[in-house]
Amino acid sequence: MATKKIISSKSSASLTPWLGIAFIIILIDQLTKITITRTFVLGEEKFITSFFNLVLAYNKGAAFSFLHDAGGWQRHFFTAIGLAAAAYIIYLLKKHGGQRMFSWALTLVLGGALGNVIDRVVYGHVVDFLDFHWEGLGHFPAFNVADTAICVGAALFILDELRRVNK
Repeated sequence: MATKKIISSKSSASLTPWLGIAFIIILIDQLTKITITRTFVLGEEKFITSFFNLVLAYNKGAAFSFLHDAGGWQRHFFTAIGLAAAAYIIYLLKKHGGQRMFSWALTLVLGGALGNVIDRVVYGHVVDFLDFHWEGLGHFPAFNVADTAICVGAALFILDELRRVNK
């Protein structure tokens, strides 16, 4: 007698590991920001290499200081967007937790988004400190560990999608 093989949906994977990784990202992000804010004064730079400095900068806006001088409402707006994104990401992780690359991408974005939400709630701005620059091109906008996690997560989304399309 043939037995039916039940194909389990990948949604049954546990959320715990993904939330643990997101927590680690938040922890590293917050510890680096606390270290920088206790070591530097606003605007202070420390030369590290010919293309990289540490600097204490505050961003009241979003990526690349978008809306940084909008008058204060943007703090609440970007906090709400971050929290809504986090809730949706948790829903997606619960539904697709078994899809490893997709879940890594979601987890990195989740940790980064919540790291920056914490800054907006606690300080009223995001603490940035990584400053890359190239002669002739100038300085790239300062960023932080949370921003890095979000960008790496976005890159993983693209790779995951390209991988699916090529199958």
